[in-house]
Amino acid sequence: AAKMNNLEIMEKLVKKKVNINAVNIMKRTALHFAVAGSHFSTVDFLLHHKARVDIADKHGLTAIHLAAWSGNIDIMKMLVKAGADQTAKNQDGMNVLHFAAQNNNVKTVDYFIQDLHLNELNKPDKKGRKPFLLAAEKGHVDMINSLISLRLFTSEKDQEGNTALHLAAKNGHSEVVEILLNQWEEINELNENGETPFYLAVEGGHENCVEMLLEAGSDINISNKVFHFSLQQKNSPLHIAVINNHLSVVNTLLDANHDINCLDQRQQTPLHLAADLGNVELVELLLKAGCDLKIADKQGKTALAVASRSNHALIVDMVIKAERFYTRKQESSDFLLSFKQDHSMQTKQIRSSLWNLAYNQLKPQEWKKLALFWQFTDEQIKAIEEQWTGKKSYKEHGHRMLLIWLHGVLLAHQNPVKHIFEDLVNAGFPHLAGKIFLVCRAE
Repeated sequence: AAKMNNLEIMEKLVKKKVNINAVNIMKRTALHFAVAGSHFSTVDFLLHHKARVDIADKHGLTAIHLAAWSGNIDIMKMLVKAGADQTAKNQDGMNVLHFAAQNNNVKTVDYFIQDLHLNELNKPDKKGRKPFLLAAEKGHVDMINSLISLRLFTSEKDQEGNTALHLAAKNGHSEVVEILLNQWEEINELNENGETPFYLAVEGGHENCVEMLLEAGSDINISNKVFHFSLQQKNSPLHIAVINNHLSVVNTLLDANHDINCLDQRQQTPLHLAADLGNVELVELLLKAGCDLKIADKQGKTALAVASRSNHALIVDMVIKAERFYTRKQESSDFLLSFKQDHSMQTKQIRSSLWNLAYNQLKPQEWKKLALFWQFTDEQIKAIEEQWTGKKSYKEHGHRMLLIWLHGVLLAHQNPVKHIFEDLVNAGFPHLAGKIFLVCRAE
């Protein structure tokens, strides 16, 4: 009846002398439910009938905690007047100030601090978090501003080493981060996991927070150091952004001159990770940014070898295109430069001719002869071959090699039909040169 705010039934039950302080399986009384529902008249009725105000439920919650959570200041004042323990804690060590801060109830905090002068409530809970840290974690701008004006701002850390700035950044609360940065002195503080607020913002993919923290002077190339089963792990923000597929954050980090070739504990670059994951968009971004394609990890594998091992054919082809592009030091505008698979209508005719050449004209091993003529490296040829096996796999290998060649010709603004004709003649395939010329003319 208290839960449903049904005073008529409650009056009948009281006349029947029911136990007004009876508890349910969670050890909650009618007063718990009335306060949680913000039922003012029901709370008033229960208090006038001698309902006990300090009964704690299974989790140590009393009515005054629920009033702080709901934010009903009139019910709160009623409970205080009825003698509720204003300093009561639940089993997590949280008092009314913690609950009010966590749920953005500014009036409740003002009442306890300014009217009741209970500044001693500003204590850490069992996790070491003062109300200010809880408000930051939830992203409550009004509460943060109120606590600052009440001089309850703190740069103290919780038991996990997190400050309010760590918690706000981790959860992507950019407005709170902006406010806190005006109060903060040391923004590169580490928590127990070796993470800075900036690092946590990157990990969560919170682009706005990342940009704010960078502008405030966060160390962009800082790495976290986590000890797990006695193995020291080291990841840069860029590694973390790649692992979590935060494309916009990767872009932000690159624009801010993050070390694109930084190494993790396996001596892998961000490109190694993106290649291993088979993430086309991330690989494209890193390749266009000009990362070092020759770096080998602890196993001696380059990003190309990692992509090949992981059977990511699209990534293999993209990396080879980039290797050939940067080796020749070709120039191309950022708008035109791409290492992705070509599906454009402008190249449909020549791509069709190259498919016909690979699948119907070239014999086994001939694509390799052509690849060597075009200065494909042994590693590149091996990487292409690793993707497919079987008696007719050479056709697909040759087709991919031809498309990679076409990519370079187009970026060099050369005529691919004229180029393929002359190269087939010079490479020892004059009979194929004539055929492809006729096919291209026909198409």
